[in-house]
Amino acid sequence: MEFTVSQDSECGQRLDRFLAEQAPDLSRSRLQALIREGAVTLNGAPAKPKQALALGDRIILIIPEPSLAEAQPEEIPLEILFEDEELLVLNKSSGLVVHPAAGNLTGTLVNALLHHCHGRLASIGGVERPGIVHRLDKDTSGCLVVAKTDSTHLGLSQQFSDRRVSKFYLAVVRGRPALDRGRIENQIARDPRNRQRMAVVLPPAGKVAITDYRIVTPGNESLVECELHTGRTHQIRVHMRELGTPILGDPIYSKRPSLAPRLMLHAWRLGFTHPLSGLRMDFEATIPSEFHPWLPDSM
Repeated sequence: MEFTVSQDSECGQRLDRFLAEQAPDLSRSRLQALIREGAVTLNGAPAKPKQALALGDRIILIIPEPSLAEAQPEEIPLEILFEDEELLVLNKSSGLVVHPAAGNLTGTLVNALLHHCHGRLASIGGVERPGIVHRLDKDTSGCLVVAKTDSTHLGLSQQFSDRRVSKFYLAVVRGRPALDRGRIENQIARDPRNRQRMAVVLPPAGKVAITDYRIVTPGNESLVECELHTGRTHQIRVHMRELGTPILGDPIYSKRPSLAPRLMLHAWRLGFTHPLSGLRMDFEATIPSEFHPWLPDSM
């Protein structure tokens, strides 16, 4: 990764702080360790974390490739909504991590898929994310599509990128949005003050995030349907907080404690075109029992 100090506001800034803003996926401690290990150069010379920057300085950051062990098959129950030779769609349970990572090396959806599919999954995601086209947060339940072949993985990924996948979620929020329906469109990026959170930022920072919503059941706690037109990390959680109605059971974006038994967010409906057959496919994941007190009779 290569960066250049191009703004007056960046002059005099410490190198480690500058890199923390430019590479938000890396923690400050990780960046400082990389600098000490010689993975960062400033104008071609080894750098120091507290080194002050000047206009025109050229910084090169080399991130070593991670060495993750290959995920192993595990017999974990799955609720399959559809399956053929190219892909499968499932209803992910709340509490299930999608792929192995630090702190969750086993017991993930990937481990379950490797067992269910006998290892036959698309390889594009690497050994730690075979078959994974998109993700749901650990505590979010609902529809998720998995690719068994590389060609299907590429086809589905392109549909997500082109916003041709329909994604509808249900969320139970605290309070009631001011408008019965609306669109939230802004830019989202990693919160530099808390790396567990995402935050709304001013352009050109961040990436565009668009959510349409409508109130299904209004009240002191409301059921809201959200349609995602983009797929940013924590998008609905951030957008519901922006409306002043955070999702119940959200430990990151809700300041008030909740008696909710889980994060009250469910990926209800998912629709896409089958990359091989060309047929439009639409799926619906059973609404969990925790949501039933807020469901209208029509649902």
